[in-house]
Amino acid sequence: MKKVFKLEQENKHRDRVVDSIKNEIRKYLKRERKKKLPDDATYWDFDCSFGKNSDEMATVTTSQIITSLDDANSQNWESCYVEISSKAIFKKNKA
Repeated sequence: MKKVFKLEQENKHRDRVVDSIKNEIRKYLKRERKKKLPDDATYWDFDCSFGKNSDEMATVTTSQIITSLDDANSQNWESCYVEISSKAIFKKNKA
């Protein structure tokens, strides 16, 4: 997912817009986790980035995306850029 979210929309309260963005991000993560894992993979992991735009983004963890969105809302950003890519993690079995 590579997407620019507008935090200010006409005829909508800013807090409701932020809540809908959070919901969309959580739905995306849930949908990706449900995908079938490749053989020998243990779980899905995510590489996440967040920022004002694609040039000013910083790497964050999956759990920090929502708090970063809240920070952007409190700083009155007009929009934010979210990038999430999934990857399968392979762990060796302990024998």
